Amino acid sequence: MVTTLRDVADAAGVSMATVSRALAGSSVVAAVTRERVQRLAQELDYQPNRAARQLVTGRGQAIGLVVPDLQNAFYASVATGMQRRVRDAGLNAMIADTDEDPERELEVLGQLAMVCDGAVLASSRTSDDALAEVAGRTRVVLVNRVLDGVPAVVGDNAGGITQALRHLAALGHTKIGYAGGPSTSWSDARRREGLRAAEVTGIVGADTVVDLGAFRPGSAGGIDAADQALAAGVTAVLAFNDQLALGILGRLADRGVPVPERMSVVGFDDVPVARLLAPPLTTVAVPALEMGAAAVDLLLASAPQTRVLPVDLQVRRSTAEPSR
Repeated sequence: MVTTLRDVADAAGVSMATVSRALAGSSVVAAVTRERVQRLAQELDYQPNRAARQLVTGRGQAIGLVVPDLQNAFYASVATGMQRRVRDAGLNAMIADTDEDPERELEVLGQLAMVCDGAVLASSRTSDDALAEVAGRTRVVLVNRVLDGVPAVVGDNAGGITQALRHLAALGHTKIGYAGGPSTSWSDARRREGLRAAEVTGIVGADTVVDLGAFRPGSAGGIDAADQALAAGVTAVLAFNDQLALGILGRLADRGVPVPERMSVVGFDDVPVARLLAPPLTTVAVPALEMGAAAVDLLLASAPQTRVLPVDLQVRRSTAEPSR
């Protein structure tokens, strides 16, 4: 079994941060403690991650996480997965919420660059050019976004859309509305590509999917999306994410439209509350915890690789055959 930083910390009776500093030769750690930690690490055959050691000896011994909306439970799960992995490396995490604002995102990244040794950027709303410039100055890993030369962790967006459409088509839906996400969302663009591919490959008919528009996830966006769906006469709505789906469900309830009897609703992400709704939400499960952990792994490895994690449709009671 591979010896971890935590194993050394437990043996020495100190924190993992102290072990990291001691192994880096930091004068912050008392000489007697530093020597004891180094001796135990050698006895336990601990092999420190070189990239992690470089982070520890850097400016802030911290990794930043930038998200567009921390009220979205999906990003809270990404943050949890990241924090666990950061803690295992003996580092600290700093989290910032940009409120879906690309300018705020760049401002936050600039601030974090002064105090952190790297950053995980989730669902960036920044342009490719601006993001490439940031990645040229700061060690960055992307979550839910891909940019040439920058490490990234993404879910299988097209695969998730395919699973959702197959499910709705099998139930007999021939008019399905897609309630898209923000126009700046990379994930939304990939999901729209999945919609087009499903039509080309015959998973659904050429006129099956109706574009309801782009909406900001949440109650206000859900109201608009639900109203558009009812006006378009669709029998099912596939939402950009669960947060938008929750808003759609709320609006349909307000308008007296039963789900799934008159309208089926599918989300994307499988946030914890999805299974607790009435009815429980059919949704594409994305491994958010794993994404956060994998992003930290890529940051420590400093390798320009893209990891695509599988997703899985969770069929619950918000979908059914269309009413006749």
